[in-house]
Amino acid sequence: MAEFETEVIDVITRTPNVKSFRFKVKGKAEFKAGQYFFVTIKINNIEKTKHFSFSNSPTENKYIEFTKRITSSEFSSALNGLKKCDWAKIRMPYGSFTLDNKYKKIAFLSGGIGITPIRSICKYALDKELDTDISLLYGNNKEDDIIFKVDLDEMSAKNKKIRVVYTLTSPGTDNKNWKGRIGYIDEKMIPKEIPDYKERVFYICGPPQMVEGLTNILKDKLYVKESNIKKENFAGYR
Repeated sequence: MAEFETEVIDVITRTPNVKSFRFKVKGKAEFKAGQYFFVTIKINNIEKTKHFSFSNSPTENKYIEFTKRITSSEFSSALNGLKKCDWAKIRMPYGSFTLDNKYKKIAFLSGGIGITPIRSICKYALDKELDTDISLLYGNNKEDDIIFKVDLDEMSAKNKKIRVVYTLTSPGTDNKNWKGRIGYIDEKMIPKEIPDYKERVFYICGPPQMVEGLTNILKDKLYVKESNIKKENFAGYR
């Protein structure tokens, strides 16, 4: 476990309401893809702390990054005001939502900001040239909401064992211009897009209600063993 003071080195806009925040490290950042860390910032000179998943891969070890949807909460508003060289404190790493090399086939089910640890894992698998077969179903409301789309498209183009399927849930989605899926991830979409789903270990990450719903679908309707389901709830990320 490590705890250290640091500073902001970059703030990157990912979508109209999502930003990535990068922090300086001395030497190389050591953590596992999919883990999370605690970040402390000052709000009116008072230190406040929240935890976030790494959105960078351990292979991108020159910095630490998390990615967050910007809301009206006090902490989120303070993050939105961060600029280069601003102070922060990091405590890391934590969490077991990580890639196990013994799994040869895995499937990710994600929605919205829940993609952050999955981006970390996919980038790690790509950079390390792992033999893991990865399928990702990623749901968002609109196309503009898709976080890391450029990164995910590049990964799947470079490694044919990384397959990404996007689905949009907005009722106004134009299926003439949108070439991906339409609708929520459910018991029909999963087998259609991942025919060999019974051979895979599932990683589910997103809002608690989504995680619970997809877990129930996998267990009760698709008869996936509970031991083959890993979950990460993004609760309290305001």
